[in-house]
Order: sequence, then structure tokens, then C-alpha cells
Amino acid sequence: MQKIILSGNEAVAEGAYIAGVGLGIGYPGTPSTEIIEVLEKKGGPECAWSINEKVAMEQAYGACVAGLRSLVTMKHVGVNVAADPLFTFAYMGINGGLVIVTADDPGMHSSQNEQDNRWYALHAKVPMLEPSNSQECLDYAALAFDLSERYDVPFFLRMVTRVCHSRSLVEIDTGKVYKRQARDYERNVSKFVTLPAHARARRVILEENLAKLSKDTEARAVNTMEITDQDVGIITSGASYNYVKEAFGDRYSVLKLGLVYPFDQEIIRDFARQVKKIYVVEELDPYLEFNVRAMGIECEGKKYISPFFELNQQVVATSLARAGLEPLEELDPAAKEPAPDVPVRPPILCAGCPHRAFFYLARREKATVVGDIGCYTLGAAPPLDGIDVSACMGGGYSIALGLSINPPEGKKIFGVVGDSTFYHSGITGAIDAIYNKRDIIPVVLDNRITAMTGHQQNPGTGQTMSGDATFMQEPERIFMAVGYDRVLEVNAFDLKGIRDAIREAKETQDRVALVIKSPCRLIKGVKKGPLMEVDTEVCSKCKSCLRLGCPAISLGDEEYPVIDPLSCTGCGVCEQLCKKEAIRVKDQEVSR
Repeated sequence: MQKIILSGNEAVAEGAYIAGVGLGIGYPGTPSTEIIEVLEKKGGPECAWSINEKVAMEQAYGACVAGLRSLVTMKHVGVNVAADPLFTFAYMGINGGLVIVTADDPGMHSSQNEQDNRWYALHAKVPMLEPSNSQECLDYAALAFDLSERYDVPFFLRMVTRVCHSRSLVEIDTGKVYKRQARDYERNVSKFVTLPAHARARRVILEENLAKLSKDTEARAVNTMEITDQDVGIITSGASYNYVKEAFGDRYSVLKLGLVYPFDQEIIRDFARQVKKIYVVEELDPYLEFNVRAMGIECEGKKYISPFFELNQQVVATSLARAGLEPLEELDPAAKEPAPDVPVRPPILCAGCPHRAFFYLARREKATVVGDIGCYTLGAAPPLDGIDVSACMGGGYSIALGLSINPPEGKKIFGVVGDSTFYHSGITGAIDAIYNKRDIIPVVLDNRITAMTGHQQNPGTGQTMSGDATFMQEPERIFMAVGYDRVLEVNAFDLKGIRDAIREAKETQDRVALVIKSPCRLIKGVKKGPLMEVDTEVCSKCKSCLRLGCPAISLGDEEYPVIDPLSCTGCGVCEQLCKKEAIRVKDQEVSR
């Protein structure tokens, strides 16, 4: 055995590997992405990126029916996409173990909401383990496979951003050889074909299995009591446990729940008998508090603890101080955001991003744009200000369909998605537009990669996750196949071409789609263009180039724009924009 430092995501991959997982699959989404990437690099299990979370969930289930232990990963909003099969899979049960990682994002560091997916466990009747550190990530991942097979149920592993990305010591057998665990497949129509009559019988079996699981010694062992005080007890779980211990140490008794569904009522009642007053510390919703109260046990939690955003030790200490609890020592207050002397730095598109020119021109052409989730969501930020509505994956088209029924000022609506999102859930909206005769203009901003989550492959890159060559999908061909008359394909750095395409799409009666295409400049091996510079002898200080919001361009001495040679990728958009022709190729290029 050896102690090494791993992130929570790395530890989950290690736990699945140790458990002999046969398939690791998911859709990339922060903070879950690294789990499948790490597992793939270890070698042994089949690993893949799927086109969306529902398809990933269904593939994982198919593999588990075939007898393989299967791991499927997604961020919290991805569970919404996968929820349709999830609820039914709980009834059907499994063959090989099935573990579903939901990576929640309290504080919305990289998400459009901060839903609390513990409710999915309760609602779908899928057991859930919640680790608080990397060692537990490894142990719980392996345990989840065992319990899944032991009680014939899928299993949730609930992570949060801080647990996914923080690093801590893990004890691991570094010499362990991977051995794929697989059960024999046996045809079982009454179990795996969910006709209503079969589902009714499986519903009863599911409840029986959950009751057995709640009494399992190994499952209950992840729930631990630390009785150090007879007056005050704190019930908590996951990352919140760390904040409680940092704030109060052993001053108060603590019940840490590792199994957050089904509830171990016995240990909760035992804990309640040993303390006079119970407080519940948890991030986001009063999930634990609700269920403890449902048992008839008095407790307080959200009366003092915020129901939104991330917690930390300072917030926990300050909040419970209002209830009279005293921290170990006075903790430094959490830094205010932003600090008074630090300028606000909102997220922006990278220098040379192929999405920038479209949003710049869409705004100037007074287009109404419905956006989507990805790098291009940043097209909504100043100074581009190029998106009117944006909510979810695929919504770039589907929300545009609804908006087109009563369009602002009678204008055509542009729906925008990225290439990965097009395959994820954009195609269905594009087909719906044809079927229901909705006058929208679907746009694909195709940068040839799944960029925001770290450059994962997708059906349009021509490569699988492992780098093997595969059939390369093209949005243009798909648009034509589903009924569009024409597809206007434009280089993402061609200002005139994009402007002409936007205008033509607005004016034509044809069913037209736009594909704005050029590889992300950060993809390894993509050739950058020549460095640009500003000729101050010609520049009129009009500052038009600053309206691009390119981080490579800033104001220098005497308010002349300056192009940073270390940031510039040579996309040439600023050169095309400058009417005075003051931006040109730099005479002496640095090494690219």
C-alpha cells in the first residue's frame, strides 16, 4: 500500500478501476469531466464520450445488463437529460453493477443553476453515497459497485465541485492489476422489459431491496457518529462535514452521513438520543433537515445556514454563531468578492476565439440571438453583448422555436449552438423547425472540438476518445438531410462572409442554416496566424478594435491600442475591422 495525493475525480476513477469496471462513459461537464479521462488513461476498461447524458446512461445500462460493471458520469444538470431512463432503470434493476456520478456545482462556478441532486436519489429511489474527501471518493466508488450488485439497484455517487477538484491523501495499492468484473448474461424478460405488468412487480422488489440495503452492515458503516458533547449535535455530509470540523473540531458531536439515501434511521435516532439539540449543516437545499424532521426528530438548519451558494468554514462558523455555537477560534473572514482593490475581471472569449466575429456582427446587424451552453455563452458578455436568451443544452434552437411564434419586431430569430451541442441536443430542434415550419435560422459555431470542458472529442472531430479515427459528422450534411434548402458555411474569421451570411439568412425565404467554422486556436497542432500590430502613425484612436473584446488588445500609452504578442493568435479579425488599416501584420514575428 502507498499513500499518494489524488483529486476527488482521480480517486473515483481509481475506485472504479479497482472495482473492475468494464465501461466508463459520460458527457463532459465540469466538474465531472476528469473522471472518464483519468480512467481511459489507466487502460483496461472501455471508455468513451457519448453524444449526451441520456445516451450515455442508456449505454451504461446496456453494458450492465450484459454483465459488465459500468460507470456513467455527468454534471448535475446532465442528470436532467438522463432522468427519463434513470427512473425506469431503478425499477428494472441491474446485472453488473451500475454507478452514476452526479457532480453538483454549489455556487455555480461553471453552471447555469445549482440544483441539489440529492433529491433525485429520493425521487428516483436510487441509493446515493456522498464522499467528503478523496479517500472516500475511492472507497465509495468501489463500494457502490458491490452494493449495486448485492441489492440489484443502480447507485448514485454524489460529488460537488470542491470534492471533485480538491486533492488529498489516498491510500492505494499501486501494484494492483486491473481485472474486469463481469457476470453472465441471462435473458429475463420480466425484469428487463418494462411492460406495465412487469414494472408493477419490479416496483415492489425495488422497495424490498432498498429496505434490505438500509440494514446492510457495510453500507451503514459509512455513517459515523463522533460523540464529544451531550448538549449539541451536528448532522452533516459530504463537503459540509469538512467545514464543520474546521470550524468546530471536536467541540460538538457530529453525525456524518455517507449514505444519504436510503436513510439509516437507526443511527439518526441513536444520535438524537445522545444530544439535546441538533443542527443540520448542508449545502443548498434542506434535504437532510427535511428527512430528519420527517422522522419526528426536532432539528434546525436552514434557519441559520444559507440555502444557496457554497459553504465554507467561515460561513458555517458565522451562521451557527447566531445559534450560540462557538468555533474553535476566530476564523479569518472569507474574502469579499471582488476585493475592493482588485478590478472585476469577467470571463471572456479567448484571444483568437472563432466565436467572436459572429457575435460581434450579430449585434451590429440587430439580430435576435438565442444562445446555448458552452464557450459561446460568453458572447453575451460586454462588449459583444450578442445573446438575448440562453438557458440550457439544445435550447439555442428549441427556445428560438418558441420565440419565433411572436418574434420581437417581426424579426427572424437566430438560434446558436456549438458543434458538440449540435450533436448533444441541437439536431432535434433543427428538425422540429422544419416539421412545424418555424422561421428560425439555426447556427452552428463549429470550432471542431468540445472546448469549454477541456478539448474532448465529439462526433464532428473524426476521432474517438482514445484517438482512433472514426466517421466525421458534418452539420452541413445533417441540415440538408433533414430538409434545409441551403447551408451557408463561412470561415469564422471572415468578417465580410459572416456579415453577408447573416443578411442573406434574414432576407431569404429559403430554409437556411449557418455553419460558422474554424478550429479553436487552443487545439494542439492548430497553426496560428501571423502576429498583428498597431501602426500608431495611422491609428485614429477610434477604439473600434476594442469593441471585439479580444484580451490581446488593450489601451497603451496615449490611448493607442496595443496588441500583446504573447496573446495574439493571428486570427486577423481586428485587421479586417480597422477602417484606417492601422492594424497590420507585424514585421518581425516571434516564434509561434
